[in-house]
Amino acid sequence: MIAKSEDHQSENVMNGKEEISHADVVPAHAEVVTEHPVESPGRGRVLLILFVIAAVSAIVYGVHVRSAAEKKLERATEESAVMSVRVTNPVVGAASQDLVLPGNVQAFTETPIYSRTDGYLKKWYFDIGAHVRKGQLLAEIETPEIDQQLQQSRAELERIQANMELAGVTSNRWQSLLAKHAVSQQEADQARSNYIAAQAAVDASKANVRRLEQLQSYERIVAPFDGTITARNTDIGDLIQAGSGSNSPRELFHLAAVGKLRVYVAVPEVYADSIHDDDSAAVTQDSSPGLKIPGRIVRNARAIDHATRTLNVEVDVDNSKNILRPGAYVFVHFGLPAEIHTVTVPSNTLLFRSEGLRVGVVRGDRVQLIPVTIGQDYGNTVQVISGLTPSDRVIVDPSDSLASGMEVRAEDATKGKS
Repeated sequence: MIAKSEDHQSENVMNGKEEISHADVVPAHAEVVTEHPVESPGRGRVLLILFVIAAVSAIVYGVHVRSAAEKKLERATEESAVMSVRVTNPVVGAASQDLVLPGNVQAFTETPIYSRTDGYLKKWYFDIGAHVRKGQLLAEIETPEIDQQLQQSRAELERIQANMELAGVTSNRWQSLLAKHAVSQQEADQARSNYIAAQAAVDASKANVRRLEQLQSYERIVAPFDGTITARNTDIGDLIQAGSGSNSPRELFHLAAVGKLRVYVAVPEVYADSIHDDDSAAVTQDSSPGLKIPGRIVRNARAIDHATRTLNVEVDVDNSKNILRPGAYVFVHFGLPAEIHTVTVPSNTLLFRSEGLRVGVVRGDRVQLIPVTIGQDYGNTVQVISGLTPSDRVIVDPSDSLASGMEVRAEDATKGKS
């Protein structure tokens, strides 16, 4: 029974099947033999195919990942090779139509006061800062020499007048005698000539007296106009010399009319056509930057200075409240008409090249260096008169190596990447 069962099992194994015959019965006392199942060749082949497919898939996936990484690296390399720049658009018109230029303040009328006669200072009556009226006495000078000369001149005039009167009486007598033919015509004419000469001598003596009287009047130093004493350079007892008689005349006082002031401004040639007489202006100073003092353009030189290429402009300012002082350094604000054809760009867009001033403009993905003409400098921005349009994309903080035709990647300076 056992042999038959074994033959039947062997036959089943040869047919590729694992089975035990249930027809034969194994007795309880018989020995049971346990057989392990044997794998079929078809299953191993399937496993091999699956392994090959997995290996090929892994290789293909690895190649794909590597190719993608290489392409990504290539793109990154290409992008890093292209320069990234920030761009901005020019602003139409000037950033401010207020043209601000430095100016020098001068008194409307200002003069040094000298002596016209020699002597010693007897007394002075006003010091610096004093307000004086026209004709007020500022100082007195003692002139003993002039006084003596005037007395002498007056005595000489009296003598010459006496001689003239005698010559007149003599001339009249000779004319009477000539009518009676008692004297000759020559003698009568001589007497008449002596009288005329005596009259001329009197006139000359009178003129000398008036000259000395005028010099004596200069003993009184008076104010020539209403104003403020800005300097006093003398004191009691000083030796005073006439201003016209000395190589270095000594200024006694300095007088300035400060109720109205003149402010002189050098306007650049580019703005000369925008300055017109009777236009309004405003004056400010660093000591009170929030205060604007109104003024008016009264005149200009109507010619450009060859050295500075500027137009000299005078602005008159009412200073009745004594806000400004002569000699002060101020800023004059001119209101200019709007210039639509101009634009403003940041100052850090400018390129200073040997061929001239340039700005970098991005057109497409390429750079073009455009020559520009600068107008007013506002500090952080500058006015561009020609060369740019509002639609241009101007490069901010351009590199010194920037050149026309260079490929760049533009980013908006205010909104990020464009």
